[in-house]
Amino acid sequence: MTSIAEDKSQTVNVSDVIDRRPMGSFQIWTLILGGLVLVLDGFDGQTINFLAPSISETTKIPVHSFGPILSASLLGLMIAALTTGPIADRWGRKWPVILSTLSFALFTLLTAHANTRGQFWVLRFLTGLGLGGAMPNVVALASEYVPKRILAVVIPILFVGMPLGGTLSGFTARLMLPVWGWRSVFVVGGALPLLIAVVLMAVLPESIQFLAVRGKDSGRILKTLARIAPEFAPSAAHIVAASPGEKDKGVPVKHLFTEGRAAGTVLLWIPYFMNLLLIYFLSGWLPALLREAGMSIKAGVTATAFLNFGGVFGCLMEGQLLRRWGAYAILTIEYVLAGLLIASLALARVPFPVTLAMTFSTGLTIIGAQGGLNALAARFYPISARSTGVGWALGVGRIGSISGPLIGGMFLTIGWTTREMLLFASGIAALAFFSILFSNRLGGNVTAFASASDLAGR
Repeated sequence: MTSIAEDKSQTVNVSDVIDRRPMGSFQIWTLILGGLVLVLDGFDGQTINFLAPSISETTKIPVHSFGPILSASLLGLMIAALTTGPIADRWGRKWPVILSTLSFALFTLLTAHANTRGQFWVLRFLTGLGLGGAMPNVVALASEYVPKRILAVVIPILFVGMPLGGTLSGFTARLMLPVWGWRSVFVVGGALPLLIAVVLMAVLPESIQFLAVRGKDSGRILKTLARIAPEFAPSAAHIVAASPGEKDKGVPVKHLFTEGRAAGTVLLWIPYFMNLLLIYFLSGWLPALLREAGMSIKAGVTATAFLNFGGVFGCLMEGQLLRRWGAYAILTIEYVLAGLLIASLALARVPFPVTLAMTFSTGLTIIGAQGGLNALAARFYPISARSTGVGWALGVGRIGSISGPLIGGMFLTIGWTTREMLLFASGIAALAFFSILFSNRLGGNVTAFASASDLAGR
């Protein structure tokens, strides 16, 4: 029988090679590198939330006026998510990830020297541009090295980096604030991604499926393929990425609405919007709300860190839950539980350890759900529009995340109590529940909220 190495004319489908094989060390290390970027993304994205009360006390910027500052990075996130996806789908995933990491590192470092409301706003906006370019391209790059059969498990696990980064940010702030002050936390948050960016330049691979779809550099494709499947090392086989339909032409954004994906795209965006509004409303204002309720700054920071800590476990569990019971069932249950937990936090006076347990459980549901939504977006779109699909879903969701801190600041300004604001957050969880309930009524291939068997095999 003629081996692959001997048959120089053999056509190799890169997607099939990846799908047939177990995950190897090369793919795992690629995922780890992407995960480190998301950890630092989560760290720098949420640092300002933990530090806002302390910054307010030292700079005399009123805490209720921090809404625009908290939303500034989210505005940058939205713009970058919408623009870097199409760039990555045309030019590649690797360098957008690296440049985004360098960008948010630099502007986080500069934030350590800010003193005025305007300086904080500008620097957080510029930081957000880097943060927003990292996530969709990390998700796209990682998903193209993962077999389809386990994609719904791996992407939520990869997303653990975001809440883990937020958790580390909270605990870092808790340890460093009393000794070195809030500026030191920004220094740490900028120095670490600078170091990781240097490592990425040296070892992060480009997506092999992207290279194959675009017909770029067959020698480079074979060299990378050999690290996944060693039998291809001496091969000069012709490379094919996937079916001919994967190589779409024109502007990537339009492919989010072609081939029957228009309704599915819109119905995916709605829970993205609701969920990110909820996450950033809580993570942005919970320290200040708990401070207003009589807790110390340290206690508020700890409780918000537990929100992210719960999200770590939620993301680790999400993929297996989706595969076993389907996206529709799991996401609707998560939003029901989130609504009840937040309402209970608003209505019941409980000891601080119970507050920690409730914020942990809330993070378990809503941040875990975000990991699930990211997996659905990565699986719903073809390779040629994957960065765009994930990026635009996140970009639309960022409208919700921008709205969360702004709405919170507005409510505080007009005199809303902690209880009223938390009940509002509970209502947002209910709206996310009803959006998925409605989405699933269309069924079939129109919706990303597929059954368990569809999700595992599509």
